[in-house]
Amino acid sequence: MRHSQLWLRILRGVVSRFALLSEVATLINVPKFATFAIYSPSIYCATILIEVRSVISTKSTGFANHSQFQLWHSEDNSKMGVVMSHIAAVVLAPERISTQTSWLENLKEREDATWTNLLSIGSYRRHDLSERAAYILTDVLRWLADLPANSIHAVVTDPPYGIVEYDEKNHEKLRMGRGGVWRIPPSFDGAKRNPLPRFTVLRKEEIANLHVFFSSLAHGLLKALVPGGHVFIASNPLVSTITFHAFMESGFEKRGEVIRLVQTLRGGDRPKGAESEFPDVSVMPRSCWEPWGVFRKPIEGTVAVNLRSWGAGALRRISGEEPFKDVIQCSPTRGPEKEIAPHPSLKPQRFMRRLVRAALPLGIGVIYDPFAGSGSTLAAAQNVGYRSIGTDSDKTYFTMAKTAFNKLASLPTNDNA
Repeated sequence: MRHSQLWLRILRGVVSRFALLSEVATLINVPKFATFAIYSPSIYCATILIEVRSVISTKSTGFANHSQFQLWHSEDNSKMGVVMSHIAAVVLAPERISTQTSWLENLKEREDATWTNLLSIGSYRRHDLSERAAYILTDVLRWLADLPANSIHAVVTDPPYGIVEYDEKNHEKLRMGRGGVWRIPPSFDGAKRNPLPRFTVLRKEEIANLHVFFSSLAHGLLKALVPGGHVFIASNPLVSTITFHAFMESGFEKRGEVIRLVQTLRGGDRPKGAESEFPDVSVMPRSCWEPWGVFRKPIEGTVAVNLRSWGAGALRRISGEEPFKDVIQCSPTRGPEKEIAPHPSLKPQRFMRRLVRAALPLGIGVIYDPFAGSGSTLAAAQNVGYRSIGTDSDKTYFTMAKTAFNKLASLPTNDNA
């Protein structure tokens, strides 16, 4: 076995078995770093592993097998030899696990434990929508602050594009049908159109607030996600650069964008109050697409290693012959679906199910929606057989989701629509 391979195994093993570190640290005389265990376990781990690596690097030859490795550390009765005895136990642990159960089964067991832990966090008001779905009434940033690191496996969410349209004043106007920052489209062809926020009214300070908010969100998600965990986050062409940049600044890798091709009523209007004077003029293009940013928390090692360790780092294929693709044709939410969940920005189940399914490459883990709204992401996860958890601070949507969840999850869809 080459030194680099052995080093990676030790690193993964020791970090995942933090309980051994205190004893190892004492044996190699680094107790002065013990306080780092409270504030920065990664620094504490690194300090010990540097000492271990220095021992490994003094050996001129690699180890052909574990027997040679055990023989080496058993021949040395010094203090470092005792240390290596502890490290050997850590190094060999993955093979002991593999003889009892596969790494895939290990991931499933950890998912069960993670799910139980997520449901025990805090004393928030919660709807258990099913055995695999939970909806928590709380502010997203507050909940993320309580969440342990590496607790969720993927995020699929359609957030408020701008903070202003969801403040109490404008949201109340929306519900009263009076507009405010929301544009209430006219009815025509017998169809009542969904309200749309006037994103062009955002002032400089509101844009700055938007960046601060999504930076805070990104930092919280970066901690909560397992290594390699993906984020699918909806935006629109006017503000996507702001929200996406906030995620990249926070440490996420941008992996592309999913483009939803959809005809909307956003844009394409003539000058307000002067429509007849300028009949051949549009103030801005009619929007016919919706960008979803795709981001990934940095992986540990290779994608294959990260998949075995965390069940994340890649996307689930549509089939053995067809990969997940970044352009999806999907018409607006219509008819019965809107009646089930009358949320102003409800996304169709036929679209949400594609994103949710792709987000867990092995079909193992927990999907999180920070802005759960009517519960459409949770319903999509239920449909494809995933566990999911959502948060939202709006009591109306919290109540709506409880009624809409099962109907959305069981809704038949036309995937080609």
